[in-house]
Amino acid sequence: MIISASVRTDVPAFYGEWFRNRLRAGYCCVLNPYSGKPYRVSLRREDVDGIVFWTKDVGPFIDRLEEVRGMGYPFVVSHTITGNPRVLEKSVVDAEKAVGNLRVIAREFGERACVWRYDPIVFSTVSRYEDHVKRFEKLSEQLVGAVDEVVVSVMHPYSKVRRVMDAAVKGKYSGNDGAASVGDRGGDGIKWWDPSDDVKMRLIGELNEIAKGRGMRLCVCSGEQYRPAGVGAAKCIDVGRMSDVAGYEIKGKVRGTRDGCLCDESRDVGMYDTCPHGCAYCYATNDMGLVAKRFKGHDVNGEFMFEVASGSFECGEIKVLKNKGEMVQLGLFSK
Repeated sequence: MIISASVRTDVPAFYGEWFRNRLRAGYCCVLNPYSGKPYRVSLRREDVDGIVFWTKDVGPFIDRLEEVRGMGYPFVVSHTITGNPRVLEKSVVDAEKAVGNLRVIAREFGERACVWRYDPIVFSTVSRYEDHVKRFEKLSEQLVGAVDEVVVSVMHPYSKVRRVMDAAVKGKYSGNDGAASVGDRGGDGIKWWDPSDDVKMRLIGELNEIAKGRGMRLCVCSGEQYRPAGVGAAKCIDVGRMSDVAGYEIKGKVRGTRDGCLCDESRDVGMYDTCPHGCAYCYATNDMGLVAKRFKGHDVNGEFMFEVASGSFECGEIKVLKNKGEMVQLGLFSK
């Protein structure tokens, strides 16, 4: 089984020491995001085929990656770098620094251990069509030789995303690029919109030509409706790439998490409402106040990513899901 760390939060940026400690312990505990029930996930080497680290700032975790490799775990770093302004990505590390860190990863662990993500693409008054082309040109040039693949997607205006982006709607955008829905992000005074699929397809086509010129394969994450002909669909959790990193074949099966997702099966060990980056478009964060509370109470030696009181569960036991499919029972805070 592949461990995903994590699409729900940024483990390398904020929870790296905790994750390293959980690898040493051989397990971690996670709350099911839907039922709220706790689960224990095996992180023993014999149960884990590899780890995908999702991050916008691998810098704090770079030194620990050597230890992860020394423990025998193959890994891939899926690193988002967009260069978006602070109004969209409040606390994300500067793009220049992120590029430098990703180049370090490629130099130390090889380019197959790195994937660049330019996503999500947000259309707004501070990130227009032409802005994305310019940023992508600059970033792709800086990453030549460090990555062989770039994954793109366009922001999907989920209801929770709208709640943030539309914190205080002040008006409507009347642009010329087929806006389907619009909003204004509160006091920041920026307008955003969801353009037509034709506009998205045209932009991705331009980005694809730039990527090809840099020796990179561009692919689209779960956006079949705006994926141009000749551009591949992304496989963000890919046992093929993990096999290349490991040096031996790793078997897996496709088990996407949404329509159009081609990811191989994995188990995510993160939790929602735990990422302090503060990105305006984030689907994994509903309440930054709750994020601050959980992050402040984070225990690097804890079983869970944040403090979980045993009294919050009716049952004093949790199911233990081993990565090979075996299921047993365990006392909630048993070691």
